[in-house]
Amino acid sequence: MLQQNSCVASITNMADWRNGRVNSNGRTEAMLEEENSAHVDGLSSKISRLKGLALDIESDTKDSNRYLDGMGTDFDSSQGLLTGSMNRISHMINSGKSNRKMMCYIIMGLSALFFLSYYLVLKVRA
Repeated sequence: MLQQNSCVASITNMADWRNGRVNSNGRTEAMLEEENSAHVDGLSSKISRLKGLALDIESDTKDSNRYLDGMGTDFDSSQGLLTGSMNRISHMINSGKSNRKMMCYIIMGLSALFFLSYYLVLKVRA
């Protein structure tokens, strides 16, 4: 019953305030001040959550950019290695018959290494 009376009183106080009548006890102003402070507290908690999210997004973005920059550097260095290897292989192929025998041995060795590693991988999985 007490709660119902306080609800009715607060509704009456709001009606008095809206109609321009101020309660002599200042209860309307206190009630409005309480509501305002409650809204301000709610807004400040929401703002602090949004600030935390924004800072998290910023740190994730910086980490991603650093990761991508590192990948670009890695790709550049691997491109240089592959270009140098291809140049050496093409030079070896173009140098004549003496290197063809060596090239044949290298290709057979790499093929044997590939099949051996394939066999070992199958053996480990089984």
